[in-house]
Amino acid sequence: MRVLVVEDEEPLADAIARGLRREGMAVDVALTGDDGHEKSSVTRYDVVLLDRDLPGMSGDELCREIVASGELTRVLMLTASSSVSDRVDGLSLGADDYLAKPFAFPELVARVRALGRRATPAAPPLLTAGDVELDPAKRIVRRASGPIDLTRKEFGVLEVLLSASGSVVSSEELLERVWDENADPFTTTVRVTVMTLRKKLGEPGIIETVVGSGYRVPVADAGA
Repeated sequence: MRVLVVEDEEPLADAIARGLRREGMAVDVALTGDDGHEKSSVTRYDVVLLDRDLPGMSGDELCREIVASGELTRVLMLTASSSVSDRVDGLSLGADDYLAKPFAFPELVARVRALGRRATPAAPPLLTAGDVELDPAKRIVRRASGPIDLTRKEFGVLEVLLSASGSVVSSEELLERVWDENADPFTTTVRVTVMTLRKKLGEPGIIETVVGSGYRVPVADAGA
């Protein structure tokens, strides 16, 4: 899941980003409304955590821009005010959810995950390929031989490939969906991660390389 945190209190923004990354999410941070607008214009985020009181472009204005873009991006408003009128105002702007500061971090994670599910096409409870099973909710991968211990990035790559239902996923798309803005697009990060993922999954291999295009996990022929 790709998340953008737009929050002008840098210690809070960094703390949220670190916590969400520990939950396996790819997180970018913007400290102003203008920076948030620029990043959300060039990257398709699943969820944007948006403070209402921002320098430059306001959180309200940025929320309107995101909603007007027509993307599936979901917006979670963050504010120091917990009044009913403020919540109604935020939701009226098109925000999908509203959370008052201070908040419990487990609640924030739960809300982000719920919004993330709404930002992508519905996926089955288990993603499978052959005898490989991935549980997105429990973040567990199993094969017939038992559970497989994957890093966050390996898990993310496998989840994206299985969710593609047999379609080819380019290295650029994997980098955008699984890593954050700090990833170097010219590194071999994706190739190395796919290589280690293949080793951990074992034989028979389920990830195919499509030369010049990317990777895919073929879908079994239902008629076979």
